[in-house]
Amino acid sequence: MSVSAPILITGASQRIGQHCAERLLDDGHAVIISYRIERESLVHLRERGALTLPADFSTEAGILAFIRTLKNHTQCLRAIVHNASQWLTETPGNEAAAFQQMFSVHMLAPYLINLHCAELLERSSPADIVHISDDVARKGSANRPAYCASKAGLDSLTLSFAAKFAPRIKVNGIAPALILFNEHDDAAYRARALDKSALGIAPGPEVIYQSLRYLLDNPYVTGTTLTVNGGRHLK
Repeated sequence: MSVSAPILITGASQRIGQHCAERLLDDGHAVIISYRIERESLVHLRERGALTLPADFSTEAGILAFIRTLKNHTQCLRAIVHNASQWLTETPGNEAAAFQQMFSVHMLAPYLINLHCAELLERSSPADIVHISDDVARKGSANRPAYCASKAGLDSLTLSFAAKFAPRIKVNGIAPALILFNEHDDAAYRARALDKSALGIAPGPEVIYQSLRYLLDNPYVTGTTLTVNGGRHLK
C-alpha cells in the first residue's frame, strides 16, 4: 500500500462521509475531503490533519475547478470515494433543475473526476475508486425518480469504469439503505423505516466504513456493488 498517497472522499463534512474520513485518519491514512458548506466538523478534521477543499459539483465548471485545485495539492491518490450526494425534492415546475443538479453531483462529478484523476491513482498500488450509491436504485422510487435514476446511473458507471481501468485500478460501489436517522425524524417515521428491512435496525455509519475497508483491502474484487440494506430485498 502506498501509505503516503492520500484518500479523497467527496462530500465528507457530515454523516457517513465524515465518519469514514475520521476512521481513515484513525487507520493512519492521509485524507483529502471535499465539502460544499462550511461546517463545524471541518475544524476538527483539519485539526486531525485532513486537507479540506471546497467544491461545487452542481456544474461542469465547478467540477473541473475542483479537479484543478486537487491536482495542485497532490501528485497521487490511493483511492477516490465518491460520497457527495444531493437529496432534492422534485416540486412542480422545478423537476428539470432538480434532475440536472442530481445528475451533476451523482454522475457527472464522478465521471469527470475518475477520468481526470486516473493518472493520480495510477501512481499508487493498489488503487481504488468507490462509488457510494443507494439501495433505492435496485427497485426505483415513485416519489424520487430523479434521485433514483441518477444513483442508478452511478451504479452503471461502476461497471464501466471497472472495465476501463482494470487491472490498474479497482472500481466498486456501496449501496446503503437506512443507515442512521436525522435528529428531527419522529418516532412514527422511525418505526416505519425500520420495518422495511429484515434486520430492523439503523446500524450507524460504521457498517459503511467496514464495507469501504473491505473494498480497499481485497485485491480480487472489482465491478461489484455491495448492498448494505439490512435485508430490505427480503420484504
